[in-house]
Amino acid sequence: MKRRFPLLISLVMLASLLLSACGGLGGGQDEPYTIGVSNSFITSEYRTQMIDVLENVNAEFMEEGVTTELVIESENTDVAGQIQQIQNLMNQDVDAIIVNPGDVEGLNLILEEAVESGIVVVAIDQEICAEGVYNSAIDQKEWAMTSAEWFAENLNGGDVVLIEGFVGHPANVARMEGVEEVFADYPDINVVGRESGMWDEATGQQVMADFLASFPDLDGYWTQDGMAIGALEAVIAADPAEYPLGVGEGRVKFLKLWHDVLQDRPDFETIAVANPPGVAGSGLRIAVELLQGSEVDTAKLGGECDNTFYNPIPIVVTPDNFEEVYNEYVVEGDYADSYLLDGVMSQEEVQEFFE
Repeated sequence: MKRRFPLLISLVMLASLLLSACGGLGGGQDEPYTIGVSNSFITSEYRTQMIDVLENVNAEFMEEGVTTELVIESENTDVAGQIQQIQNLMNQDVDAIIVNPGDVEGLNLILEEAVESGIVVVAIDQEICAEGVYNSAIDQKEWAMTSAEWFAENLNGGDVVLIEGFVGHPANVARMEGVEEVFADYPDINVVGRESGMWDEATGQQVMADFLASFPDLDGYWTQDGMAIGALEAVIAADPAEYPLGVGEGRVKFLKLWHDVLQDRPDFETIAVANPPGVAGSGLRIAVELLQGSEVDTAKLGGECDNTFYNPIPIVVTPDNFEEVYNEYVVEGDYADSYLLDGVMSQEEVQEFFE
């Protein structure tokens, strides 16, 4: 017995280490889980709604005893600041990190370090290729191409301007690549100006006002997110005899603006493609599946690095379904002007990506 007891202790210690290692790979860790959130851009209604969605989905998990309160690091910061956010979360021993990366490569090392330490990492909204990290996002390129195709088909050629988001931001890069790809098939479209509206409604309005002053006979404009509201407000203020064709945003405020314009210009047309902050909620559901030990069916993932859970675009508003959507969100619904048309994958939909 004296010879077997140390051996028994050694076996127990070995088993404990193996269980710890399994947990470190995101498989079968003990509930409740602590989820950290890293957000580097707060001056955006999209990001505000994104955090709200995370808290709402997490509340469901908390009620089931699956998670604890979210640990949120959220402020306007650069790459170095976001690296510090992630380090702070690691120091607080979170089980998973949901991160909206401000740079497509700048966070890779710290995120890979988190994965190696046993933390599940899911990037949301943007796609990154860090080893061991999964993404929950819409296909940003396809998202932009949806409105760009409608725009190009209905424009019949002419001079257009582009109002883009933050230059160099991964989502903006993907979107503008999509727009350029679409326009390449329409040689009669002539891009006469391109400026950044900083993903800000007021800035988008000013940029559009400047474009209208420089190109009074402008035929069209393509833009994205809240800048579309500012751009249309600039067109309304300028009040040209014929409005340039433009694209809109899947937001309640834009639906109201669209409705108002139709009262004076019944032939007015545009398109609004929803960019759902709900990818964050889907990302949280994905993280919980990973923490519980579910195995990803990699054949169902997409993206440049085959690590992206692509969320469906929840709604595309066109002149064909505008009245129905307007009634749902404005006439019958109780939604704030800032609300973005949204969608979160259910746990069952997320599970379809797993074996």
